[in-house]
Amino acid sequence: MTALAPDLYALANAAGVRVHWHDVGGNARTVDAPSLLAVLAALDWPAATAAQRQESLQRCLEGQARPQLRTARAGAAVMLGPAGAGVAQWCDETGNTVSARRQPDGRWQCPERPGYWTLRVGEEEHAVAIAPARCFSVADATGSAQPRCWGASLQVYAGRSPTDAGIGDSRGAAAWCRRIGAAGGDALALSPLHAAGRIGHGFSPYSPSDRRFLEPVYTAPPAWTGDDDASQWQPAPASDGLIDWAGSAALKWARLAHWQRQLQHAPESVHRAFDRFRQDGGATLMQFAGFNAPALDPPDPALQCLAQWVSHDSWASVQHRGRRQGMALGLIADLAVGFDPHGAEAAAAGDTALRGLVLGAPPDAFAPQGQVWGVTSYSPDGLHRTGFSPFIALLRAVMRDRGGVRIDHILGLQRLWVVPQGAASDTGAYLQYPLEDLLNLLALESWRHRCIVIGEDLGVVPDGIRQALAERGVMGMDVLAFARDADGAFLPPNRWRSVAVATTGTHDLPTLAGWQRGEDIAVRARLGYATAEATRLAVQQRQRDVARLAHTVGGEGAAADDLRMAAMAHVAAGPAPLALLPVEDALALREQVNLPGTVAVYPNWRHRLPQPLPRRVLHASLRCFAGARDVAH
Repeated sequence: MTALAPDLYALANAAGVRVHWHDVGGNARTVDAPSLLAVLAALDWPAATAAQRQESLQRCLEGQARPQLRTARAGAAVMLGPAGAGVAQWCDETGNTVSARRQPDGRWQCPERPGYWTLRVGEEEHAVAIAPARCFSVADATGSAQPRCWGASLQVYAGRSPTDAGIGDSRGAAAWCRRIGAAGGDALALSPLHAAGRIGHGFSPYSPSDRRFLEPVYTAPPAWTGDDDASQWQPAPASDGLIDWAGSAALKWARLAHWQRQLQHAPESVHRAFDRFRQDGGATLMQFAGFNAPALDPPDPALQCLAQWVSHDSWASVQHRGRRQGMALGLIADLAVGFDPHGAEAAAAGDTALRGLVLGAPPDAFAPQGQVWGVTSYSPDGLHRTGFSPFIALLRAVMRDRGGVRIDHILGLQRLWVVPQGAASDTGAYLQYPLEDLLNLLALESWRHRCIVIGEDLGVVPDGIRQALAERGVMGMDVLAFARDADGAFLPPNRWRSVAVATTGTHDLPTLAGWQRGEDIAVRARLGYATAEATRLAVQQRQRDVARLAHTVGGEGAAADDLRMAAMAHVAAGPAPLALLPVEDALALREQVNLPGTVAVYPNWRHRLPQPLPRRVLHASLRCFAGARDVAH
């Protein structure tokens, strides 16, 4: 491979594009020149000629020298530029001031109290976000030094209520909160509730239009509407018995429009609450409403505003009721890693978003062909230029009225695999992000909202990132399928991490019941994603893995459902401060929520939970999971 020109290498390094990286097998890899040039050009750092590289490098370095917001830990010393003349003082968000002290080496001593501060030195001002040492924790939420909390994870659209229009809603989630709380659980982790814009067949909650706002189709009817007649909420049945996203969304928006007409007859207290919401939302809400057309034509910004209000109110009510019923955490939000390049968040972001680049993953054991997710994110340069305002606004939006947040692909706080739009996944490169700054802001907002933070740290994991996250109180995720030693044997509970959430599975993996029976292998073979020989080998490997699991959990010779129960108890028995049981595993379901690498050939995100629920199976599963937590304690 031809060596890169020194000035191209220097520009890539300054722009945060990683030229060298290691794949999932630990092999050293180098980004080739055409891929590097394409990524740099998309980042607005043209590099085709020596003159372009020089000019881009100069612009890049100049921008980094003038950050709009610096971050630091409470009590740390920070360098804030040249010395100024005049009185030096720190000013907090309320206008209170404390004197500022500069060390002999020129650094300024930060206040011990976290918050958004301004250092004033004469006429100069420097904005600094001062963070606590770590995020708010499960121990902080419970008051216990060694908490043993547990809960469930729910795909919101899969739940059921009489008024959900076939697509799930906050009322269905509230019923699951009651079930989990009654069994002694403390949390219900939700699939993403981000605004989706136009919903079509095959909708994925991880490809949102705008993560700052809620998806109104998940809203249950507010009490003031009196809209509880279940007959008004019945969508046309889908021929395959699965969710018809477009049909159900259209019905939900029709009901929202009906509520808009009913609003004029609502009590005065309802009007006052709506007015307060509009005043709080301001220009940002109307900007969203203008860009994010619902499943009705033409777009109606006033209807969007009403939809956001009832959405916020309905989910806040679920959270408040859960906490009142004794749940230590309540709802845990899910923050998707990116957003639709053509959606509302991208339109509002302007040049702070990545343009011409989409996110994905290089080839690994989970996806041998690599992945291109089709979503984008904010650029490191854009975050620096705006004082991290999009990231701060996003955290505040997803943490509002929640007891926790799960951050999808938390490794993106350090680096993201970016691919030129339309290109294959292996033509991308890792783009470096300011990890320390983002962790400081995450810790600060976590405490402000009293919201725990879970980071999905799976896939190709860079050296040291898990330790860095754990140090700042961001819990990782330990998943049964991956909790193994170097020889592939399943780890005993005492070898699971005490700084991670423990779970039996994720939305991208087969359920416990499906995994035991090789359902995922059979589906891939049926869809033509694997040859007969590859399928035969996969089945043999799965049989060995099932035997390994049975040996580890003490379920050798047990019936399939007994092994499922033993596996759940195994996960719950570990040292994690929080253990989560997917509802699909609690119900012994076999259908996989999402089969990665498929779009139209498998019903991803379209399965609903059974009706009626198999309550005997559910209650036995919850008793097993909760009991294993208590016994281990």
